[in-house]
Amino acid sequence: MSQSDVTLEILQAEGEETPVSDALDIASDSMLADTLSRLHPADVSDGVEQLSPEQREELIARAPEVFSAEVLAEMEDDVVEDILPFLDSTQLADALSDMDNDDATQILEEMEEAQRDEVLEAATPEDRIAYEESLAFDDETIGRLMQREFVAAPEFWTVGDAIDHMRTTGEGLPELFFNVYVIDTAFKPIGYVPVSRLMRAQRDARLSDMMEDLIVAIGQDLDQEEAAYYFEKYNLISAPVTNAEGRLVGMMTVDDIIEIIQDENKEDFLALAGVSDAGLADTPMETVKARAPWLFVNLLTAVLASLVIAQFDYAISQIVALAVLMPIVASMGGNAGTQALTVAVRALAERELTAQSAWRAIRREAVAALIIGVIFAIVLAIIAYLWFGNPMLALVAFIAMIVNHIFAGLAGIAVPLGLKRAGADPAVSSSVFVTTVTDIIGFFAFLGTAVLLLL
Repeated sequence: MSQSDVTLEILQAEGEETPVSDALDIASDSMLADTLSRLHPADVSDGVEQLSPEQREELIARAPEVFSAEVLAEMEDDVVEDILPFLDSTQLADALSDMDNDDATQILEEMEEAQRDEVLEAATPEDRIAYEESLAFDDETIGRLMQREFVAAPEFWTVGDAIDHMRTTGEGLPELFFNVYVIDTAFKPIGYVPVSRLMRAQRDARLSDMMEDLIVAIGQDLDQEEAAYYFEKYNLISAPVTNAEGRLVGMMTVDDIIEIIQDENKEDFLALAGVSDAGLADTPMETVKARAPWLFVNLLTAVLASLVIAQFDYAISQIVALAVLMPIVASMGGNAGTQALTVAVRALAERELTAQSAWRAIRREAVAALIIGVIFAIVLAIIAYLWFGNPMLALVAFIAMIVNHIFAGLAGIAVPLGLKRAGADPAVSSSVFVTTVTDIIGFFAFLGTAVLLLL
């Protein structure tokens, strides 16, 4: 067994460790490249993502061949952006030529303009045209993400014709495809034949007799989130992509859609928290820039809530117990509003919450908020009475808790619906508005009720 084989076994046996980081300790550059080439590209990609910027630069200098098409395609965008300046343009052009068009386009997106021009210059004319066509589309549209390699056949062809065509085409076929799209004389898709059915059929069987009706054709200008919705709704594994005239120009496959769904879910999750994506490659200042704006907005909303408290400072000075119980009411309302908001944003993203079902959903949230509010209002009232021995103070806490829960539930669903109707992204803006409502209503309901009943 060679030394590189022994090293590989050690690295694979480490399990949770990072084999790429450990491999940097290998003295020989050739042995380093040989060892990492034996790992799965996804494992190499994960290992590179865990490295510091200095370690990545060292790895590129010692073994640039490690950054193959498969490894680059698996890597997170922010890490790709970090390492691209250190890779040779000719190497990148060769790597892109081995990728599907959609993966190559994503790599090109992360390049600086000067490097992108060098890579396009080094690419073959066919590849360059395909890249430039993809980059001409808006970001996050299907035209930018689709695979331009696909298999299409006219409806009058037989199974034998289609198989012979694919054998003749050879390397021109996509690396992975599930369907042969059947087209009419205008090159418009009218159906599809699953590859599994094609391989079982007799050579003289006509494609038009065995094709499935086309479920959906995706427009190349469609947003990626809309395309993901169609894949989920109709349980698709692939779908044809058409241009404005309805002609077949590409395809989307389920592996691309899974990545889109993960990206959209991550984006919504981060947006609800008021932050943007911060990867391992980001510097502290980049992280600060991503988070500080929303914290500033939260500061302004907190000042608004404090202004409400300031209107009742005389009540707090006379009854100190109000200052003890007041944050409980506001906090419970904020959590209830966040729960309703999260459910509403998810329902909007999955098209479960529509204009037709909006009133039903609002009524459901109002009733649920009332029931939950009563339950926890009783609990808080008991706590307040046992703590301070004042039944009127317990009644104040009881009323305020119910009022704030009702407004929190309504805000949690009404705010994202309103933002959606106004054309804004509910995931980005909703949390600030909902938190503001629950804080202001919570403080006002509690302190206002206290003034009426206790003073």
